[in-house]
Amino acid sequence: MGDHSELPVYSLFVHPNDLRGMLRDPEQEEAFQGRLKVGRQAYRIMIALRGAYIRRYPKKSFSVQFLSPNSFQAARELHLNAEYADPSMIRNKLSFDFFQRIGALAPHAHFVKLLLNGGSAGLYLQLESVDDLYLKKRNLPPGAIFYAINDDANFSLLRSNSNRLKDELEEGYEGKVSTEADWESLRELLYVINTTPQADFPNAIDQLVDIEQYFNWLAGVVCTHNFDGFIQNYALYRNGDTGRFQPIPWDYDGTWGRNLRGERLRADYIPITGYNSLTARLLAVPKFRVRYKRRMEEVLETEFTADRLTPLIENLLQTVRPALLDDPHRKEFISRFDGEFEVILKFINERSRYLFDHLVDLN
Repeated sequence: MGDHSELPVYSLFVHPNDLRGMLRDPEQEEAFQGRLKVGRQAYRIMIALRGAYIRRYPKKSFSVQFLSPNSFQAARELHLNAEYADPSMIRNKLSFDFFQRIGALAPHAHFVKLLLNGGSAGLYLQLESVDDLYLKKRNLPPGAIFYAINDDANFSLLRSNSNRLKDELEEGYEGKVSTEADWESLRELLYVINTTPQADFPNAIDQLVDIEQYFNWLAGVVCTHNFDGFIQNYALYRNGDTGRFQPIPWDYDGTWGRNLRGERLRADYIPITGYNSLTARLLAVPKFRVRYKRRMEEVLETEFTADRLTPLIENLLQTVRPALLDDPHRKEFISRFDGEFEVILKFINERSRYLFDHLVDLN
């Protein structure tokens, strides 16, 4: 399983002039026509750069939409992440596997080798798009999906890092699968979070949020230590049958002891409660606080342990290492990669101790 020869090879072709234009101005959003070949099958596609901060790196990440055939692996689009700032390349994948283990929804992710106009572009992480097909593959009820595209998706009436009111309740969100009625449901959620009296809040919020799934997600963000994960880097799914919202994690390279720039982050940097307006209101309700504490204890005892995670980490590292030796952007940094197992393991042990010590904060 750790043999990189098993990794799929994707051959991506873009007109050289279009590729130069895309790379010359990484801030532009234009998509270009191209072709993707996987095995014997070729696809006409539209390709664009993806991400915000990561566009500045020399190794770019891409979004791919399929034109003809119009689907690939039961999806109409995919994301190819360079994971450039993560010395291990595995933090995103490790995070999503961890979320799935604790019962939270998360995108599927796997590694591929990318050829760009015939030359090696290196190792990439293919991320599944969170959309209507994502729901269908999991036999989930159809429903609205919103992307939290910036840190104003903080469940507050105020902008992040500011005392200034938002111009619109839904600032920070982008509709992926949405109607005007869905936007109204999102506005109702944000209104209830921010205006409902405390005595009425438990019943009101229980009608709008899947509390169990929210706490699975919150435990995942807190354990993996995603600084931005509470106020962006998530999708918000409204189950069409129950009418309840739940978050789905997204972009988790800045985790497991490193931030989005790849810098080391102290294991006590993020509190056990996380931070955003919805979490603060939920944890102010004694019965919800007890539920979160119980869930966090379960996760710490069963899944967020060095013994449980070590085989997964070792397998992922063994999978990517040979491919990194052929990666034109990463092969010179292989010695740093080889130290990442200890970095991640040290983080798990330190973070676990911190969270166990701070379970009392939830009393």
